[in-house]
Amino acid sequence: MHEACSPIHVNHVRDKLREIVGVSTNWRDHVKAMEERKLLQSFLAQSQKGLPPRRMKDSYIEVLLPLGSQPELREKYLTVQNTIRFGRILEDLDSLGVLICYMHTKIHSAKASPLSIVTALVDKIDMCKTSLSPEQDIKFSGHVSWVGKTSMEVKMQMFQLHGNEFCPVLDATFVMVARDSENQGPAFVNPLILESPEEEELFRQGELNKGRRVAFSSTSLLKMAPSAEERTTIHEMFLSTLDPKTISFQSRVLPPHAVWMEDSKLKSLEICHPQERNIFNRIFGGFLMRKAYELGWATACNFGGSRPFVVAVDDIMFQKPVEVGSLLFLSSQVCFTRDNYIQVRVHSEVASLANKQHMTTNVFHFTFMSEKEVPLVFPRTYGESMLYLDGQRHFNSMSAPANLRKDYLVEP
Repeated sequence: MHEACSPIHVNHVRDKLREIVGVSTNWRDHVKAMEERKLLQSFLAQSQKGLPPRRMKDSYIEVLLPLGSQPELREKYLTVQNTIRFGRILEDLDSLGVLICYMHTKIHSAKASPLSIVTALVDKIDMCKTSLSPEQDIKFSGHVSWVGKTSMEVKMQMFQLHGNEFCPVLDATFVMVARDSENQGPAFVNPLILESPEEEELFRQGELNKGRRVAFSSTSLLKMAPSAEERTTIHEMFLSTLDPKTISFQSRVLPPHAVWMEDSKLKSLEICHPQERNIFNRIFGGFLMRKAYELGWATACNFGGSRPFVVAVDDIMFQKPVEVGSLLFLSSQVCFTRDNYIQVRVHSEVASLANKQHMTTNVFHFTFMSEKEVPLVFPRTYGESMLYLDGQRHFNSMSAPANLRKDYLVEP
């Protein structure tokens, strides 16, 4: 499936995106650039049938992050422990996912693409048990693996050089949506031709992923009561916090080696400056992911008392775009723990300077692994109990818990 192509340098990905969309690097030109994009509406297809089918290899891209051969790049990716900042990797994956989709939807007759492609969802990022060194080259690769009418699933992998060989580090699945030139409504994308049993399996997996997301959403605790087993779990936790000295539902005490959920919270605030904008002059999704991840990592570190390592990122839904100039409020808390695993939920909401109303933009789910066993986390209220069960569901959906290894170093 993969067609030989020379890798793009990581610094050129955003430049290539600007070129495809036809926007300026100058913030002061953004209004004019967006006006010019309106003229591209005529290139949009009226139905999917009007678009030429594409192969998976048409969207296949390799991107090189040469940390080994270009040491001047390291500073941006370096942690104080001399490992790699995972938040920066999230930014690179987000940009790459968008570029892959533009390769799939390329219109040769148009100077700029009439589509506005944005990240809708980070379905899954699973880490492999491999150390990440800031002194070895990294390679990303990816392609479109499934398409709907207006959405595309992108599979990406990341590798790091060990000796003479690039070894797998992570697998990522993102879902992107195509919108019209002004980013106002949905737009059709090219259908996909499947050329081998391997590609048919990838496409089938994309269909299954879509079905799983629908099922997960329909059984959400915001819509449906917990299962009988989950209700029993919560009731047993509640009973274990009752004070045996007083026969009262009101008197609560923490069991040994446990922390109240409300005491695990951390918060942060970001001012969304033009520097963090994407090609459509909204705040770059990768920046939001990095900030949420770093707060989540700090929450896990604070809770577990030792350095946590990321194991999985799961189900990040981009519900609303974040405008430049917004205030971004991030709130993070531990919602589930088991052995040396910490499940962290980060909630993000925005308020504009003119309007004080807060709106949820994202909910992030991160699974961390600590170097030692961590305390149990206990909900005190019914709302926290639902957060606990939601955290447990996300933890259980992880592909396979990684073994705790000293060479497993991926940090903020």
